[in-house]
Amino acid sequence: MSTPRIAFIGAGNMAASLIGGLRAKGVAAEHIRASDPGAEQRAKIAAEHGIEVLESNADAVQGADVVVLAIKPQVMKTVCQALAPSLTEGQLVVSIAAGITCASLAAWLGPRPIVRCMPNTPALVGQGASGLYANTEVSAAQREQAEQLLSAVGIALWLDEERLIDAVTAVSGSGPAYFFLLMEAMTAAGEKLGLPRATAEQLTLQTALGAARMAVASDVDAAELRRRVTSPNGTTEAAIKTFQAGGFEALVQQALTAADRRSAELAEQLGQ
Repeated sequence: MSTPRIAFIGAGNMAASLIGGLRAKGVAAEHIRASDPGAEQRAKIAAEHGIEVLESNADAVQGADVVVLAIKPQVMKTVCQALAPSLTEGQLVVSIAAGITCASLAAWLGPRPIVRCMPNTPALVGQGASGLYANTEVSAAQREQAEQLLSAVGIALWLDEERLIDAVTAVSGSGPAYFFLLMEAMTAAGEKLGLPRATAEQLTLQTALGAARMAVASDVDAAELRRRVTSPNGTTEAAIKTFQAGGFEALVQQALTAADRRSAELAEQLGQ
């Protein structure tokens, strides 16, 4: 497939991570363009990635095969309605904004190929996880273009139903914060047990990194990995039993259910 011409509407952190990922994968600077209202941000992105960065959204989308909406959900309706007259038939629109449905985008932009996706912040370091959903207007070639775009900063997994974007938001979209919370708690607990704070923090972060890498590289699931490091009557078992006695699994389920529900509520509010 020939390299598509990609226009980013909005050049914030997530757009910058995608642009950086594409450039690292060998996509030429002349195939990427972006727009942003901030002069300082435009200069920063242009200098870092060697691409053209414009103030006008309408100018940015001219000649693009893929238009990436990388703006805040709260301004999406206004931006889309202003952008709609500048889009051409067949241009693929990829939205990375949380809570904006394909139906809402089609209402503001007109019927067209739309891919909605939910990336997460580890995309900023090339370790993102994204869920993608395509409406019926999207061709097989355009699905591949969208997948290549998000795969530049991590893994990209397709969903058969748009409603599952809410579940993706609960699991991976919000997920990094759950791990950060556990890291905070482990560091604080280590400090209370007598470790210097810096030592407790380094041990926690490296343990999290090592566990994640082991899980990704392993041919068995996380439950089996846990069993393998949990010796009968040992220290790990004592900790695990304490977690479980406190309702750990049920609490995680409740937390993700709350995030899923809130994602659906925001989609309803922001899509009006």
